[in-house]
Formats: sequence, structure tokens, C-alpha cells
Amino acid sequence: MELNIIASSCDDGSAPSCGAGDTGAAASVRAALPAHIQKKIETHPCYSDQAHHHFARMHVAVAPACNIQCNYCNRKYDCSNESRPGVVSEVLQPEQALKKVKAVAAEIPQLSVLGIAGPGDALANAKRSFETFKLLSQETPDLKLCLSTNGLMLPPLIDELCAFNIDHVTITINCIDADIGQKIYPWIYWKNRRIRGRKAAKILIEQQLLGLSLLTERGVLVKVNTVLIPGINDHHVAELSKEIKKRGAFLHNLMPLIAEKEHGSYFGLMGQRAPSAEELEQAQQACGVDMKLMRHCRQCRADAVGMLNEDRGAEFSLDKIAEQDIDYKQAQVRRAAVQKDILNKLKPEYCESVHSNTEISSNSSRLIAVASKGQGLVNQHFGHATEFLLYRADADSVQLVGSRRVSAYCHGSENCDEQQDLLEQSIACLEGCEAVLCAKIGWGPWQKLEAAGIRPSSDHAMERIDAAVAAIYKELNQQQQTCAELSQLA
Repeated sequence: MELNIIASSCDDGSAPSCGAGDTGAAASVRAALPAHIQKKIETHPCYSDQAHHHFARMHVAVAPACNIQCNYCNRKYDCSNESRPGVVSEVLQPEQALKKVKAVAAEIPQLSVLGIAGPGDALANAKRSFETFKLLSQETPDLKLCLSTNGLMLPPLIDELCAFNIDHVTITINCIDADIGQKIYPWIYWKNRRIRGRKAAKILIEQQLLGLSLLTERGVLVKVNTVLIPGINDHHVAELSKEIKKRGAFLHNLMPLIAEKEHGSYFGLMGQRAPSAEELEQAQQACGVDMKLMRHCRQCRADAVGMLNEDRGAEFSLDKIAEQDIDYKQAQVRRAAVQKDILNKLKPEYCESVHSNTEISSNSSRLIAVASKGQGLVNQHFGHATEFLLYRADADSVQLVGSRRVSAYCHGSENCDEQQDLLEQSIACLEGCEAVLCAKIGWGPWQKLEAAGIRPSSDHAMERIDAAVAAIYKELNQQQQTCAELSQLA
């Protein structure tokens, strides 16, 4: 079966970059979602850019084996401080996974989703994965179940997968062109044989696209992850996005390549570079013509626990939970109450568009960084931030467009002078941003940010992020307008 590769053009015949990204068309697509779809995503932190501020996820590492090799992956590497796919600290048996899920659910009432994401492939370990889902569906029926897969074994296992009421599946699809695929996948293991080169890539892509179609026909919400690899598939992702949209994908998530030399992957050892923040945003704009993009991905570990901007997995290792006696029924009641309260508070802002009245042209957009610990608030000290959320604001809307990781340069002390190198790295990470919102900031960092052309602000501390970004956007426009008027008078 030959692949149906579509032309790299937008629906109106223009270039792939003709879309305005998620800010316009995708926002209206989201607002038009049927009620049953909104219900499915309202508590899923990966499928809703609103839910990720308020709800937690958990991955159980029950799937160690993989049936393909990716040039960006080396599952043998582990570091407790390393956050990326394929990394785990301990592989679990299904019964151990159940106990760990109960322990986490009792401690983190915001937990709403349980997924299997490796460290290998969930469906290459079908027996272990399905046994885990069976136990969880019996013992923790209030949790959403989802899995991530490379898609090779999706078609033959689709019926068994859907029998567990799994209604969220992520497929990693990096291309729809076998010539590109052979540069990403050295081999696949298919029908008891190791297959290499273009033939391997062709089989994998065919299975991925068929699996995507079969899932969406059954009403499963599918998110497609794509690793953006400069010089290999970056020119191709717009075509890929059109093809997966045609087959019913709900979300497309472009993830920057992670390939450090110390990780031991082929790309890392060969010096394959990661995309810049600008290249990632350009690719997102090319793909986001009228399909919703996931822009808040953290590229989680395969044993991640907690909110997307944190990982509490080390608190729940097997030795730490071994003696725990968990009353899951009581935990379930508590979790239901907490999550109901969260949803009640979110109702007024769900699917809400933020408008900012300004005399500046609506074509003018600004990139704003936000320091946040979660809950959708500007609630973190600038020096304590380990990541900044990036929002693009214009006169019509505020849209999350990504995040950038940094190392916190201040750890509670009022005097953080000894960490000036980390402060400089944080400021460099904010390149392209016109302002940064935070709950608190020292005078020294304030001055350095201003010198870098970035306006710091703590005036909107503890405000909702969307409202705070809209406000600072308006303030920047007013400042620009005032400066222009003064220039004319001079």
C-alpha cells in the first residue's frame, strides 16, 4: 500500500504558513466542540490547555520493551533530575502499578488521568499493559485511562484496547514519508523479524495512519506527537498535520528534539541539534491553520507524577509506599469533591476568549512570559521559576504557545548574587518576550530584564494568567502609543 502524501499547501491554496496559529481558527474550533467532547477533555491536563493548570496526571512504567528504534531515544539512561520521555527510575509489575496509583490518588486529589507511556511502548508490552488497565478499571474506575504508543501494533490490538474504555490515545508520528522515516527509525520489529531502512519506515507509517483512523472511527480522542528534528522533518510537519487532521486527530503536539550527547542516543552522539524556540513556533504556526495544537507539553518522563509543571514521582517509589494502608474509597470521595470544586470555579472561563480593547492594530501581537506554580495564576517568584509559560497576545485573544525551561537561580534567600550565571541564563531564555509576569522579583533582576528590553511586572500577582496577560498587553500598547505621540510632539 503506497502512502497518500498530500500537497504542502493550505486549504486556500497558499503556503503552509498561511494560518495564524492557534490564536484564531483553532480557538473557534475549540469553542464549537460538542458537549460530550468538552466533557472528555475538561479534566485531562494534556488535552485541555485550561485543565493543565488544575489537574494532575500519572504515568505507570509497566512497558519496558519497544518494537522500534528511534534515533533520538536511549531508554537505558536514567537520572532523577532528567525529565524526558523514555526515562524511568523503576519498572513496575501490574500489581505494583495499582498500589502506586492508589497511593498517588490518595495524596494528590487533583489526579484525573492515568496513562502508560513506556519506558518502551505500551502495545509492544500488550499483556502487561492490558493487565494493568484491567486492574485499574476494576479498582480505580474514576480515573481516565490513556496510553501512548508508536502505533506499530495499534491495528491488530484496537479491539482489545477499546474494551477498556480508553478514550484518549497518543501516537507518535514523526513523518508520512518513508524517505524521511528511514532517517529517524533504524529498524522496527515486525512479525517476528527485524526490518530496516525505508521498508521499515514504510510499514510503521502505514500502521500508524491506519491505527489513527481506526481509533477515531471508534470515538477515541487521538493526540499525535511529532518530534521536530531540524534538517530532517521540520520542512514536512505541515503536510503531516494535514494528513492526521484528515484522519480525525484531535490534537497535534510538536515537541522539540531532545538529544544531548550524555543521553547516548544516536542523534545525541552525532551532534544533531535541537530546534530553536523560533523554529518551533514557526513550525507550530505552519501546522496550526485550523487544527488545535498542544502547546503546553512538558515531554514527561514515563513515570511522571503530579501537575504538568512538576514531577513528584520520587515521593512514591515502591519502598516508600510498601507499608501504606490506603483507604481508596475515602480518597475517591475526597478527590471527587476537590475536582468538582475546580470545575465549578472554571465554568465561567471555560472556552472563554480574552479581549483587549486597544487603539493599536489588531495585527500586532506580543510574546509574554509568565512565572506560575499552577492553578492558572501568576503566582511564582521570578527567581524561583524553573520554567516560564509563553503566551502570545493580540487585540482579540490570549493564547498559550509554549514554555521554556530554566534553572532557578534563587532558592529562598533574599540574596541570590552567587547565582548570577543562572540569572543571566534565565534572561537569555526569555529572548523574544516583551514582558514577564511574576508574583515577586528583586531589584537586580528587574534592572537586568529592562536592560535586555524585557518589561518585568509583579503588578498582576495572584491574578488569572489570561486576564494578566491581556492587561500587560494593553499596558504595552498604551506605552507604545504614548511614546509615539511624544515623538511626534518633539
